[in-house]
This record gives sequence, C-alpha cells and structure tokens, in this order.
Amino acid sequence: MSDTFDYIVTGAGSAGAAVAARLSESGKYTVLLLEAGGRDTNPWIHIPLGFARTFVNPAVNWKFESAPQAGLGNRRLYLPRGKTLGGTSSINGMVYIRGNHADYDEWRQKGCEGWDWDSVLPFFKKAENQERGADEFHGSGGPLRVSNQPRRFELADAVLDACEQAGIARNPDFNGAVQEGCGYYQTTTGDRRRWSTAKGYLDPARGRANLEIRTNAHATKVLIEGDRAVGVEYRMPGGVREARARAEVIVSGGAYGSPQLLLLSGLGPAGHLRDMGVPVLRDMPAVGSNLHDHFNTYLSWKCAKPVTLNDLENSWPRKIVAAARYGLFRSGPMASNGIHAGVFTRSDPRLERPDLQINLLEWSTLERTKDRVVPHSFSGFTLSPVHLRPDGRGTVRLGSPDPVAAPVISFDFLRTEYDAQAILAGIRLIRKIAGQAALKPYIVEEVAPGPDVSSDADIVEFVRKTGISNHHPASSCAMGHGPNTVVDPRLRVHGIRGLRVADASIMPQVVAGNTNAPSIMIGEKAAAMILEDAA
Repeated sequence: MSDTFDYIVTGAGSAGAAVAARLSESGKYTVLLLEAGGRDTNPWIHIPLGFARTFVNPAVNWKFESAPQAGLGNRRLYLPRGKTLGGTSSINGMVYIRGNHADYDEWRQKGCEGWDWDSVLPFFKKAENQERGADEFHGSGGPLRVSNQPRRFELADAVLDACEQAGIARNPDFNGAVQEGCGYYQTTTGDRRRWSTAKGYLDPARGRANLEIRTNAHATKVLIEGDRAVGVEYRMPGGVREARARAEVIVSGGAYGSPQLLLLSGLGPAGHLRDMGVPVLRDMPAVGSNLHDHFNTYLSWKCAKPVTLNDLENSWPRKIVAAARYGLFRSGPMASNGIHAGVFTRSDPRLERPDLQINLLEWSTLERTKDRVVPHSFSGFTLSPVHLRPDGRGTVRLGSPDPVAAPVISFDFLRTEYDAQAILAGIRLIRKIAGQAALKPYIVEEVAPGPDVSSDADIVEFVRKTGISNHHPASSCAMGHGPNTVVDPRLRVHGIRGLRVADASIMPQVVAGNTNAPSIMIGEKAAAMILEDAA
C-alpha cells in the first residue's frame, strides 16, 4: 500500500506532535503523522500522579535499557520512553523547565544561528498557555497548559525553608529572569490533568481533513532516492506500508528513536552500518554519537510525619479516599505530580550558571526497576541531585538489522573528575539542607545512602552503584556545522534534501533542566522554519 502527503512526520511525541499540528494548521498542506505506539487512552496517562504507573507499563512505555555501563559497575540503566500519542510527554513527571538562558546562547556560539535565547523565547511563549498570564517571559493562549501546583504542600514548604536556611534564595519562577534558587515547580497540567502534546496539539487538530494520524505505525526506514528523502516505510499490524512525501520527511523519534531510524535508512557511521548489514547511503559518523543525559542518584529519609506518598501507596483506605477525591473533585494527592519543588544551583561558586538541579520527590523507594516501583513501608521522601552538564558522551547504535528491535544505548557517566565532583557537591549540599532546623520535625533518619557513607570515596562508590540516567537524553543527532553534527541550524540533515530532524536529539548540548518544554519549543521552531522555506 502506498499513499502521498506533502509532509510526513515520524513520531508523535513532544516535538513531533507540535510539528504535525503546526504544519497542518493552515489547511494548505497534507500531513501524515506516524506513531509507533497506540492512542493515549490509558487513564493513568491523564492523572498527574499516574506517571508512577506509566513508568513501568509496557503498553505505553518502550522500557529501554542501556548496555552495561563500565563506570557504573556494569549495570544496565532503565530508560523509560513514551510509546503512545504524546510520546514521553504522556508519561513524564510533567515538570515545566526551559533550561538556562545561557544554554541557548551557547548553542549560538557553537554555530547554531537562530538558536540563541532571544531567538527561541518567542517559540516558548507561542507554545505556552501560562496560568499566571502573559509577561516578558511567558505566553498565554498557546496549546500547552502550564500550571502552578494545585496547592502548597507541608513537606515542600519545609524543604524550601531549609534551603533558605542553607543559603539558597527563593525563586518564584525558574523560567523567568533567572534560573538559580529554590522554589515550587510549575507543571504541564491543566484543570489538574496531564497536558501532553497529544492533548494540547493533536486533540484540537484531529478534525482537520489534511491531517492523518496513524497509530501502531512504526517507521522503519526513510526512503531516499539519490540525495533526497521521498517517503517512509512503516509497519502496522496489517503489514509493511509506504507513504510518499512531496515536500519533506521530518524525523521526530527522540534521542533514541531518531538516530535509530537514520541508521536503518543508511545514514550513519559506515563501518557500523556494514556490520549491521545496512547498505551505506551516506557515511555520517555523528549519527547516534554525542548522546548524553543528566545524571542523578537518590538520597532518602524516613519521615516523622505521615505526609508523604508512601503513606498513600501503603494504605488501601487512603488510596480509596484519594481516588474518590480526584474522581469527584479533581483534588487530593492524585491531582499533583508529587515532584513539587526543587533547586537550581552551582557545584562550584566559580561557575557562571547552575550545573545542579535538586528535586524533591515526596516518596522514597525500597525498589525501583523497569518492572516495578516499591515504596518503603514507612513514611519517606527523597532529594535527588541531578548533574546538568556532564562531560560524558555516549552512543545510540543498532543492535541488529531488525528495524523494530531496541537500539543499543550507551552513556559514559562519571567519565571525568568534574562529573564526580559535581554530583559529590550535590550530595553534600542536600545533606546540608537536610540538617537545617526547618526539616528537624520531619526527619527520623537518613535511609540512603545512610550516615555511614560519609567520605568522598564512599559517596562516589555509592553513586557508581546507584546513579542513573535522569531520563533527559539529547544530542544524538546534534545540530551545527561540520563532521560532528547531523543537521544544520534549520534542522536539515546534511547532504540529504527533504529530510529534517526535530526533537531533543538535535540539541548541541543538553539544556540545564527538564527537556520536555525545550523539545516542544524545537517542534514549534522546526514547523515555523519548514513553513517559511515552503513559502
């Protein structure tokens, strides 16, 4: 079977949904959006606290794993990614963070013209429907609902008070004039429901005659004739199909999926492609290279008061009451994401901008694997130090020529002394915060790593045994000029006409913060450039 559209977008995630919606908005162009996962009908997707369920659900989650990581005791790291309309925006923690202004100015300094802070801010604002209203930094009326936490939380207030006592200033808006400080997070929610890109961008676009959304449609190859992309091969339950593109193919499979699709299409390191039995169309060593992610671990405390989500999860009566409150009034613990507050700070005061993020997780876990998350039997909470600017770089490679097999994903966490010292500084700061007077009424004892883990060597060893990806992969199809990049600043794949990549994989360097909002911005900006070039 074959059919033809002006544009084909592969992947209906944070960026892809935005691209498809904007390209189809005028009605002038026909657009096909292919999503390997199914419809976003799982009820846990739409309940803010439901991401604890989607975190391990194979129906909506690819549940990738890394290759064994030498620097982390040869452990495989669990790498959840969304497998449904909305992609990972349908299963993530919903924290709305754009990154630091200087991140984008640095992109420009790396040769990515048009990606400095002043140039990307209009697209953040265009995407946003900010609960607080429009201002210099925020937009209103956009597809993406951005909301305050539904209420204040006792434990979050105590942690923020402790941060102030530890010398960290309050910041009412991490996405405003400055990033550094401590404060409440805003979330991608609306009416106390998750606001994924499927909800924000695709739901309003479904009735358009010029937009076709196909789910359970796994893109397996970009069809390239000569030096031009002309369509996509994809698999549906009924078999293999092809769709042709008159204008362009836009690859939006994310930091793992996009390089995998390019590799399957013959674009990548020639030696690797030959090893996999894939015909080499263009030797591009940068495809699937430069992968990196934020790195983090977890410090947990036993809480003296029953104010944590452990208390909810461990009690059927509490769960029944919480479900009733949410079902009837959209209130109670299920109306929030459980990641209420955080900190942006520097591991060394000599740094120009934050390289650490500390997240308050109002739960603690006995076990956290790709198959289940088990809370401690007692009240508990977690503070997580996240290193935002790691030196380590990894790869995405094919594990086999089977186009639906999982890719082989490797990182290089803790590669340098700076990587180790930054996460060490984060742990030291968290313990300082936990020792403040504001948290004394809440802390019984440190559970992990525990007070016996105190020397630098012991702490680093703890990190090597417990550290994980923070699920913000980026840069595997890096933007820029030269052999170490895959796309130019207009997101066109080098040497192949009619082919672009639009998602977090194009970041020259991962931003300092959660990557969902920047990925949506990339989708917005990509669509604008595509339409501009078509005019």
